[in-house]
Amino acid sequence: MSTELDRFLLNPRYRLQWEEAQGCHILLYPEGLVRLSESAAEILKRCHSPTTRAALVADLQRKFPGAETLSEDVAEFLQQARQREWIQRAGD
Repeated sequence: MSTELDRFLLNPRYRLQWEEAQGCHILLYPEGLVRLSESAAEILKRCHSPTTRAALVADLQRKFPGAETLSEDVAEFLQQARQREWIQRAGD
């Protein structure tokens, strides 16, 4: 289980980019692509260099000050992103 202080980043096998034809951000990888929701893209945009969940939540709270369940939503997304191997622990 990860903690707020664990450092992670986007898995280098994936590339995050805006896809005009799809009208959304996507994650490209050798076998295909994943269409992302706006909130998933906002989180993953901040994962290009090593970060922590606490730092990520603080940055998102500055951008979206009215988001009441932000911390819980980010924690849930990061858990799913790690299971899908979209992110990895920094240094792995």
